[in-house]
Parts: sequence; C-alpha cells; structure tokens
Amino acid sequence: MATIRVRIPRPEAEAKALSEAMEAVFEEEGFPVAVFESSADGKTWTAEVLILDSSVNDARSMAEERLAPYLDGGVLPQNVELDELPEINWVAKSLEGLKPVRAGRFIVHGAHDRDVVSKHDIGLEIEAALAFGTGHHGTTAGCLLELQRLLQRRRYHRMLDLGTGTGVLAIALAKLTHQRVWATDIDPIATETALGNAELNGVGPLVKGFTAAGVDDRRFAEIGPFDLAVANILAKPLVKMSTHFAAVMARKSVLVLSGLRIEDGPRILSAYAQQGYRLERRREIDGWLTLTLVRGNWQP
Repeated sequence: MATIRVRIPRPEAEAKALSEAMEAVFEEEGFPVAVFESSADGKTWTAEVLILDSSVNDARSMAEERLAPYLDGGVLPQNVELDELPEINWVAKSLEGLKPVRAGRFIVHGAHDRDVVSKHDIGLEIEAALAFGTGHHGTTAGCLLELQRLLQRRRYHRMLDLGTGTGVLAIALAKLTHQRVWATDIDPIATETALGNAELNGVGPLVKGFTAAGVDDRRFAEIGPFDLAVANILAKPLVKMSTHFAAVMARKSVLVLSGLRIEDGPRILSAYAQQGYRLERRREIDGWLTLTLVRGNWQP
C-alpha cells in the first residue's frame, strides 16, 4: 500500500475551512494535513491530506465519503489532485532543512547540528526515522517546557511517555531525572525508533519501552501506577482512553496532555474531571494547547 496525497485547490477562506475539516475527519488516524498558498496572486490556496497505506481509488472514496458535508454536492471537485507518493522517508527528509529548536534548556537537533549544543544546554538529538515528534511543533515544545517546570518543583518516581513517537519526551525526562522512564506507542516502528533515539542520546538503559494497542494493555497495570505521565497524541483518543488512562495513574499524580487544538480544551478537561483531575496549568504555543492536570490534594 502507498501514501496518497489528496490536494483540493480553493479560495483562501474555503481552503482553510476545508483543512480544518480534514483535521477533524482524519484525526483518529493521524493523517498529516496542510494548507498553503498555491498561486502567485494569492487567490488560490490548497488543502492537502496524506492518506497512508492506501490506493488512489480507495483514497478518493475515503476522502469523498468523509468530506462530503464540506464539498459542493458532496463530491470531490474536478480539479482535485490525487498522487501516489514514492516510498521516501518523508519525516527524515523534512528534517534536512530544519534548524535546531529550543524549548527552555532543551535543544532538539539533528546529527548535523551537534555543535549548537552548549555545556549549559540539554541536547536532544533526534533522528526521526519513520516516527513523528521531532520538537519542531508547538505541542512537543509545550510538553518540553512543562516537564522542565514540573521537575524543578518535585521528584517523580514512576514516569510514562504515552504515544512516544520519536521518544523525544521520554529522553527529556530521562535526562532531567536520571531515572527510568517508560515509553510506549501503538506503532511498533515508533517504539523501535524511540528506543534507538534513547541509545543515541546516552539514556538507553533508562528508557524502557513496548508496543501496546491501548492503555488498557495489562503491562501498564503491572509496571504502574505512574505519578507523572505525558501524552502528546490527539484529542479524540485522549478522551476515549481517559478512564483506562486514569486507572493506571497513582491516586496523587500529574498528567501533561497535548496534541490539542485550543478548542479541544473543554472536552479534555471534562473527560478527565470525571476521573478526578483538575487543571493546574495551560500553555498555548502557535495555536496548540498543552494542559497539565493534577489529581490528589497536592501541588506538582
């Protein structure tokens, strides 16, 4: 199966609205969505989604079915572009031109930028491979800043990075605390990538990981309960797993949740309030939201 790129040209306002619809209807699968100016005069913009592990015909059917409420007549327009992309490591390729990104004391960088890390910095060298989470995004940066704040105030004993991606957050936790951190993901490639990046960053013995389809996997109960967990995922799965997630957390515990649009805040807070969590801090970066939630009669 291949990656199919679906592009729909539209006037600017329509393209931006369509890209928001794409994010909503493809949220659970996590298919990448973008919107960009596509004409010299600025009148035409393009909304784009990458449909993974599909064929052109299947991608067309899926896009048309899910986007029907947002399309004229419920069908894809004649100028829609569907292309099968060659098998290229798009994440790694996209990193080639990216500069290091700073989040507090952390600098997330590739191998070619090791010299930018000073003795006062904490370097996080991330070779993306096939997983997502490189630090060049408001959600990852928000989590990194929040973890630094929390760990300056207290020590945690059992830590979890749920939906680890490249492992950047688990590696950050291990470097800050010099303690064991559990890193899990639904994608075995992500788990392998995270553990490889942990080795690369010198914290391989501290970062332990496994692949699990959900937080209700028996291994979470066996190694928990956790008093600090970070999950940079998406709003829909975070709401869906709230009961099981809370069940593997300690009675007194802290959650750092991200991968969220600003408008996702209320439903996340509602879902986790039912599990006894209250809002301790919110952080917004580039239209993305990071929430810190606390359970128990203590301050993080």
